[in-house]
Amino acid sequence: MSGDNGKSSWPEVVGLPAEAAKQKILADRPDVQVVMLPVGSFVTTEFNPKRVRVFVNPAGDVAEVPKIG
Repeated sequence: MSGDNGKSSWPEVVGLPAEAAKQKILADRPDVQVVMLPVGSFVTTEFNPKRVRVFVNPAGDVAEVPKIG
């Protein structure tokens, strides 16, 4: 893969408000679905190359590096 389609993680959005992070991820990869989840949520283990999970703390900020999967 090359260009923006190769981006698979977003360490630069950790600490940002969830909505700002979502917009950055979608700007880089408009082909993915961004899923917001509270930190500690149980998730399925299957890999989905078109999904980015964003774990958000109680303050509404990104708590972990979002990545494809």
